[in-house]
Amino acid sequence: MTILFAALHLLVMLSLTSRAFGSESRVATPITCTTRGADLTEERQVVLCPPNCTTWRLSVFGSEIYASVSSVCGAAMHRGVIRSPGGPVKVHKLQGRQNYLGSYTHGVQSQALSRWTASFTVAESAYVPQELSAQISTTVLPALGPEKKTLKKPVKKIQTGGNRDCQVELCLLLDSSSNIGQRRYNLQKNFISKLAVMLRIGPNGPHVGVVQASDTPRTEFYLTNYTQPKDVVFAIKEIAFLGGNTNTGKALMHTVESFFQTGVRRGHPRVVVVFLDGWPSDNLEDAAMLARESGINVFLVPVAKPSQEELGMVRDSDFMKKAVCKDNGFFTYPIPSWFGTTKHVKPLAQKLCSVDQLLCSKTCYNSVNLGFLIDGSSSVGEGNFRLVLDFITSVARSFDISDIGARVGAVQFTYDQRIEFNLNDYPEKDNALRALQGISYMSGGTATGEAITYTTQKLFLPRKAGPGRNFLIVVTDGQSYDDVTRPALAAQKQGITIYSVGVAWAPLDDLRTMASEPKDSHTFFTREFTGLQQFQEPLVRGICRDFTEAN
Repeated sequence: MTILFAALHLLVMLSLTSRAFGSESRVATPITCTTRGADLTEERQVVLCPPNCTTWRLSVFGSEIYASVSSVCGAAMHRGVIRSPGGPVKVHKLQGRQNYLGSYTHGVQSQALSRWTASFTVAESAYVPQELSAQISTTVLPALGPEKKTLKKPVKKIQTGGNRDCQVELCLLLDSSSNIGQRRYNLQKNFISKLAVMLRIGPNGPHVGVVQASDTPRTEFYLTNYTQPKDVVFAIKEIAFLGGNTNTGKALMHTVESFFQTGVRRGHPRVVVVFLDGWPSDNLEDAAMLARESGINVFLVPVAKPSQEELGMVRDSDFMKKAVCKDNGFFTYPIPSWFGTTKHVKPLAQKLCSVDQLLCSKTCYNSVNLGFLIDGSSSVGEGNFRLVLDFITSVARSFDISDIGARVGAVQFTYDQRIEFNLNDYPEKDNALRALQGISYMSGGTATGEAITYTTQKLFLPRKAGPGRNFLIVVTDGQSYDDVTRPALAAQKQGITIYSVGVAWAPLDDLRTMASEPKDSHTFFTREFTGLQQFQEPLVRGICRDFTEAN
């Protein structure tokens, strides 16, 4: 009788358990938009995604099968399981795999990933929540014995923060060539893991991504894929050694052109730290120049630099000087060996966080090319011409003129045109300002239209520049004897922003015709040459506004 009762008791239990749980749990666990597959504890689980995950920038790796580092809700939207209102998702955890494929579907772009240690799939769930709230509903089984208290699982808090004094966008460019070898490569990964921890990565601190240099460069992860040190350290651990040539220049060019297109915070300094074991197989100069022009600060960390006997094998013995943002010692951090690098972690981190010394970070003050087109006609006169030079010198003085910063050039015109100096002639600020003050007065007629064409072709066109970088300030005191409309439009089509500054008898219609849009903020006029100085501050402010809007 006792045996029969026990058997019946067991059948009741199995029946109730089957109805309560079935093939999937009837209880959906609420999660956040950023909860990853790796954060789930059960092999098969129904989760409840909140609404409006589409407004988040979520990391998703793979298609159909997703790496466990992916956002569960992001993967569900990518798969079409849920939409913006959120909802239940059935998650099945799988083993890791290689070659997760990236794709764009249902408004979500997933990324490719070479390999990861665990995976998951998502599918629609039969569970229909009675209310979409953050509270967890429970299914109560009929009591078959003494009631037990249900223990709540601790909710994993979302980590926030980071070093607010080091808000930089940082790409670590690793040497993954055959030259470094597997052993030193692992030491390199260990070093950058320590560096990531020391930097105190976080949403409000530095963001870090990794690119590898080999025969062909490869982006391992982007700036927004991981925002906590432990996640970055785990991701670095999973990076595989590639082998091949040390094509550092090719990898740097790839980084400059494509890496910073994804997940970059506007207005934050962009930095590339190039780790190099020995010397590069290719040329670094072109990539480094593009980096400077793009406002990217390049640091070089050479390890075990070539000996005197090996220098003959180096393609360019000056590669270290040419690679960095500026050859002033700050942007180079040599390390003698990959062994015992721990003592170098903190000093390098301090350099990378010295935002005020990141000279290649682009602002209007260190990025623009200023061309001054100066009226030297007879109506100006020698004394007033000196006042014009004082005015344009005060404008130029407001900018950080240097070989990697702002540049200044000048053309004087009458019926003829004369280049006083080109944009590259004076890379040092004091010399550029002295050159402006030293311009000699020509005297003659006034052909402003021809002068604009001449300046466009001779001063600006030989030098490529990004959007909102080229500015032409025209200073004139009278009526032009030729047409200014077509030359001004042609210059603006070449990406040159024109400010017109008129004095005395300069017709307002001509000034507005020459000026870029909006006309009111790009046109200045005063009756007296002594009134030019009042325009210095609004002119500089306008140039910075144009630069900021264009970039």
